[in-house]
Amino acid sequence: MTLRKGDKVRTGVTAILPHPGNAYRSRVPAALHVGNGFGKFIGTTQINELGELESPILLTCTLCVWKAADAMVEWMLAQPDMQEVRSLNVVVGETNDGRLNDIRARPITAAAVRTALESAKSGPVQEGSVGAGTGTTAFGWKAGIGTSSRKLPDSLGGFTVGVLVQANFGGVLQVAGAPVGRELDRYAFQNAVAARENTRGLADDRGDGSIIIVIATDAPLSDRNLQRLASRGMMGLGRTGSSASNGSGDYILAFSTAESVRRQFDAARLQTTELANEQMSAVFQASVDAVEESIYNALFMATTETGNGQTVEAIPLDQVRKVLKEHGVEVPVR
Repeated sequence: MTLRKGDKVRTGVTAILPHPGNAYRSRVPAALHVGNGFGKFIGTTQINELGELESPILLTCTLCVWKAADAMVEWMLAQPDMQEVRSLNVVVGETNDGRLNDIRARPITAAAVRTALESAKSGPVQEGSVGAGTGTTAFGWKAGIGTSSRKLPDSLGGFTVGVLVQANFGGVLQVAGAPVGRELDRYAFQNAVAARENTRGLADDRGDGSIIIVIATDAPLSDRNLQRLASRGMMGLGRTGSSASNGSGDYILAFSTAESVRRQFDAARLQTTELANEQMSAVFQASVDAVEESIYNALFMATTETGNGQTVEAIPLDQVRKVLKEHGVEVPVR
């Protein structure tokens, strides 16, 4: 759900439903890895305590996480078979889009959250300046929502790993190892290194910001192996040039959609069939690659945005292609 209102509001809500059914009654195993904990991610302590997800996942702007959580509680309680529920662990993540968005207005409403939840569907996902990525930036350029996936060959299990990111962080951009940020003269600390007056704002110059990474897989994983999978997300993030700066909230939430590890909330005993530890390496590799590519897509699919009295340019794709070619990298740029 994308919210553009007047000259100041540039934000939105992105909803991820773990499966089409009731997320509270049919729970999926889940785990969270914190790369750098400068953030306000609601519902995560219970995830790591119990190893399961019992709600959809919402992403929005920093000062709206509590409003979004309250709205999702109302929405979930109104769903069928929820009349006796007296406790809910809703999950809401955020990044700070206050550069392009009047974040102090806290513009996200319950209606916006309902729209996001009820319009979520399977299939291709809009990327760039949409939903929770409407007002976000990365590496000094406009960013947003990015996605990617990898499907393992049958010889490695045939599993799919999908990733969605809300990119809003800094660093020194690399694309497939090519020093794009340096070549395009836009990177963290450049003003301090050059001993010149800051021209792009202190936050950008320090490389601060945040990213929420959501990894979903149909591989039947325990919450313990999902914790291991989530930790690999930092490797994909690092490939792009992030250093997880002091003011960055870097969170990776991983869950499995496999029926064989699904947990019914009222079951006295659980019998699951899960992937062995020795079969995890290919899933790890797929997640690292997909996280890296999803961040590139968040940048490459974004468009120049003006809001809250500022303009953030989209990364110039023709110049990116030129840098890649000069460094011997042949990577298709959409």
